Amino acid sequence: MSVITDLTRMWLTRSFKPFTFKNEYDKVLPFEDCDKLGLYIHIPFCKNICSFCPYCKVVYNEDLCNRYIDALIEEINIVGQSYKGEGKKTVTSLYFGGGTPALAKERIKEIIDEVEKYFVITEGIGLELHPDNVVPETLKVLKDAGVTKLSIGIQSFSEKFRKILGRSTVDIKSMTLALKEVPFETVSMDLIFALPTQTYEDLKSDIDTAISAGANHVAIYPFIDFTFTSSKVPVMNKKEKRKLLDAITNYCDSKGYERNSIWTFASEREAKYSSMTRENFLGFGCSATTLLRDQFKINTFAPEEYIKRIKERTLPTSLTIRFTKRQRMVYWLFWTAYSTSVDERDFEAFFGEKLNKMYGMELKIGRLLKFVTYKDGVYKMTLKGAFYYHYYENFYTLSYIDKMWGIMRKEAFPEEIKL
Repeated sequence: MSVITDLTRMWLTRSFKPFTFKNEYDKVLPFEDCDKLGLYIHIPFCKNICSFCPYCKVVYNEDLCNRYIDALIEEINIVGQSYKGEGKKTVTSLYFGGGTPALAKERIKEIIDEVEKYFVITEGIGLELHPDNVVPETLKVLKDAGVTKLSIGIQSFSEKFRKILGRSTVDIKSMTLALKEVPFETVSMDLIFALPTQTYEDLKSDIDTAISAGANHVAIYPFIDFTFTSSKVPVMNKKEKRKLLDAITNYCDSKGYERNSIWTFASEREAKYSSMTRENFLGFGCSATTLLRDQFKINTFAPEEYIKRIKERTLPTSLTIRFTKRQRMVYWLFWTAYSTSVDERDFEAFFGEKLNKMYGMELKIGRLLKFVTYKDGVYKMTLKGAFYYHYYENFYTLSYIDKMWGIMRKEAFPEEIKL
């Protein structure tokens, strides 16, 4: 797998230079001139640790959680105070991920209030929820705090697949009633596909249940077997995956849920939930990443080391990569393409270069292979193109993200990682 990703990286960056992350960082982050800036906040606490989940998480402890939130608020303060522009910095959206952010529900408003001292949020606030947290009391607390979008980690409504994933039963009736009692602008439900023996009928049933329970946005992610998790779930083969992905894409379309990214489908244009497809973003908390015009940085995965750094009024950055221009282009294209379309005018506005000049041959090949279509300056993925994006993204995840996260789970501040 690493051979495929390495060859692709060398071809698209026109260089043998690897992606090199070093244990260094800017003490003041240069985000003043970043347009379309987003925000992300990570709260890593869970009641139980799911064997298949690769994200930074620890078992909930009230004392540690409160000390962590104190440090998180201070990190926001450190970064926010460094802004030298006039007034507050305008940002697109704020997303809370985890972990299970609702375990700290009584402090979410406190965190948002700190964010709003320095930033003006124009496209809403999203937060991830465990199905057990979808109760009127919790939803009211979150809505009163300013949350406008929810992402509920269902994974599957089927008892068979929930057992495979080690998840508890979802009380569908109670969840549906709670979402009707306390409505939100976006209600997204996460489902997993490509589980062993999973069929189109299984997924169709999950999608129907999500829609009837109140989801106006459905995210259907592939199961990925990270090497550092304790999951023993076998991986589905490529042919079966493609058949499933094409079938569920067509089914969602037939239900009036339009594809708005590789994995997501929405019944309304305003129903959006994606923290990944933003040109630039600031990340706060353990494992949170920050993407700026010329750099990408990652905070430490270790909660106690994170707290210690913040107490010293020092950013908790573990690793930073300084992009070459071509590397930044590849990163921009990869995550912009996640939305299934790339507008050549957006590329030129960001880089000051014409997309066709930089990657004209690759785009021509993509059209010949029927991976993309082109109209009025926009490249749009076909069903075939979306599947092969997914296929390559799996290689990328296991070659790059798996390696990096595997190391950072063991070392709070590695000296260097080359990918």
